[in-house]
Amino acid sequence: MSKHALITGLTGQDGSYLAELLLSKNYHVHGLVRRSSTPNTKNIEHIIDNPNISIHVGDMTDSAGLTKIVNNIKPDEVYNLAAQSHVKISFDTPVCTGDINALGSMRLLEACRNIKDCPQPKFYQASSSELFGKIQEPIQNETTPMYPRSPYGVAKHYAYWAVKNYREAYNMFACNGILFNHESPRRGEEFVTRKVTKYVANWHPNSKPLELGNLSSLRDWGHAKDYVKGMWLMLQASEADDYVLATGKKNSVRELVESCFLIACNRTIVWEGEGLDEKGYVFFTDVYDKPQKNLVVVVNPDFYRPSEVDVLCGDSTKAKTKLKWTCDYNFISLIKEMLLADKPEKYWFTNGGELPDGY
Repeated sequence: MSKHALITGLTGQDGSYLAELLLSKNYHVHGLVRRSSTPNTKNIEHIIDNPNISIHVGDMTDSAGLTKIVNNIKPDEVYNLAAQSHVKISFDTPVCTGDINALGSMRLLEACRNIKDCPQPKFYQASSSELFGKIQEPIQNETTPMYPRSPYGVAKHYAYWAVKNYREAYNMFACNGILFNHESPRRGEEFVTRKVTKYVANWHPNSKPLELGNLSSLRDWGHAKDYVKGMWLMLQASEADDYVLATGKKNSVRELVESCFLIACNRTIVWEGEGLDEKGYVFFTDVYDKPQKNLVVVVNPDFYRPSEVDVLCGDSTKAKTKLKWTCDYNFISLIKEMLLADKPEKYWFTNGGELPDGY
């Protein structure tokens, strides 16, 4: 008999990859999607007609609706991936972010705790490296003190502790997955990785420069496909626990831009200026064999957060040891896949897709 799993945030990057994974394991997947006049199903169009997928319209702010859905489905596993997921936007919409990311998680926990006529489902909460914020240790793991620096991080911190509390108070099988940045071609275009890969894949000498924020910001970037495997593994373990999922390697936004231009265009970025005045240029020879200097990156202060998080890099030793979790992608293979998806018909990889030593 197949298992039933409820995924909130089905149409997002993680939800769509997780649905694919669960379908491959013969689950019946139930997806929670928000009511909308223009549903965004792009990420699940290829699987939406699968007979083992059921769509449920609901909202993380509706306690009664969530309770009804959980009781109707009676899932074996619940994956709470729904969120207002953009950190910068959370400063503009802190109350909405808290209602969805913090209280929404509590509403779903309550629905699972009070489920009728069947065992409580196993519960996965999508937590975030933004919990660490103003880092207290250079490499963050499950015991690193937390110091969130955004409404998004604070809301996720609330949900993180709610899950731990329900695990201890009610003996629920509830896990937090503290996931570091994970990207893919399905990442929203408002996120920096996708902004960069889409720009570079479509770049030509007449393109307007790309506007970015903190170029020195360092992040631990992995692929969403690897991370949804970790989510599933957490709920297959013999006991509930919390796990960091990360690659253990960090790259700056500046290095992301450099890597994309090298891989896609075989062009080296030359940086001039500092701080808000920093600019990135590429040099090329025009049709008249004249050298040209082309501005490709400028800094826009509007893209800075009111309180920045400068460095995040995770240690996933616990997940690798206890769950046997592994990563199939690295930083470069992730970038290649995203670039190809953003403009496949153009794709050259003029230098073979390789980077110089040191990257």
